[in-house]
Amino acid sequence: MALVFLLLLSVAFLAYAAGAWLVRRASPALMAVAAIACAMQLAPLAAPLLLSTDAWTYWDYGRIAAVHDANPYQHPPSHFPGDPAYPYVGVAWRGTTSVYGPAFTLASEPLARVAGTSADAAAWIYKSLAAVAMLAIAFLAARLSRRPAFAWAVVGWNPVLAIHFAGGGHNDAWPFALVLAALAVALSGRRELAGAGWALAALVKWVPLVLLPLRLVESRARRVGFGYLGLAGAAAVVLALGTWRYGLAWADALRPLTEHAERETAFALPHRLTQLGVPHDVSIALFAAAFGLAYLWLLRAAWRGRARLGLAAGLLLLAIPYLAAWYVVWTLPLAAAEDDDPALLLGVVLSAYLLSQSIKV
Repeated sequence: MALVFLLLLSVAFLAYAAGAWLVRRASPALMAVAAIACAMQLAPLAAPLLLSTDAWTYWDYGRIAAVHDANPYQHPPSHFPGDPAYPYVGVAWRGTTSVYGPAFTLASEPLARVAGTSADAAAWIYKSLAAVAMLAIAFLAARLSRRPAFAWAVVGWNPVLAIHFAGGGHNDAWPFALVLAALAVALSGRRELAGAGWALAALVKWVPLVLLPLRLVESRARRVGFGYLGLAGAAAVVLALGTWRYGLAWADALRPLTEHAERETAFALPHRLTQLGVPHDVSIALFAAAFGLAYLWLLRAAWRGRARLGLAAGLLLLAIPYLAAWYVVWTLPLAAAEDDDPALLLGVVLSAYLLSQSIKV
């Protein structure tokens, strides 16, 4: 069935690419494009958890804190082998403490209580939240874009995003929904609320911290100001709650995150380079240096008034040694929101490249 699944997903992706191209040329009714996007992103909710056990890992981390009154930043799932969630956790994560920010871990506790001891309920909760976040992302990208119908299509019609969020329940949609919301509210002049959005996004998962300096430089260049008080206030509240609940152990999330980044997936470009005979450390260093130079160029563009966040995220995906298909949500929606065609092309190409990842044919 894996081969059938891959073939059908490939057909869906070809239809998506052709459809998005037609939308760009023809500009059909916005509501029709949005309705198709909603159907596309919600359809995998009818399936069981697809291609990943990460949602069950979130469930286990939440139960460690909420049920066992332990610290998921200090105690991995393997410390509680009798927990109902433990058999569902991916083998690679059973001995790993949480790599997520305190905002996500705080949210995972009540979700774990709602799910109770049901793996199906846990999967459905995280799948539903990811699907809602994806719809918010598509909506916000369209609101920010000068081509709203095309933004709805290029983000909302993407079957890779649908499979891994409404299908897989990954939490990467949470921080990027917050980033896009921050960009949207900043346009309406609510800069402090935008700053709070950036803080919450980074405290769910650390990736937005890579993009934030570009946004800060752009704001300074345009002399529009940035919501520093909102950023600091939201960060202070979440970190205070996280410290009250987990002590300073939440900072330990950076340690397993570093260890995670040192792993490689077969689809990561540094790994592809090592397959050509380049030593592993040299390959990592080359891609890190290339991204560093690209980031300096992006800072220069931001200083001139254009923070190309989607392109920055896309180039980051090319450089990191651990690349997953659902990471496409880091780049494609931001590129659509910014009407950045090179970044959009990169996001679509990455979607095609990662299409078969996690499908064991």
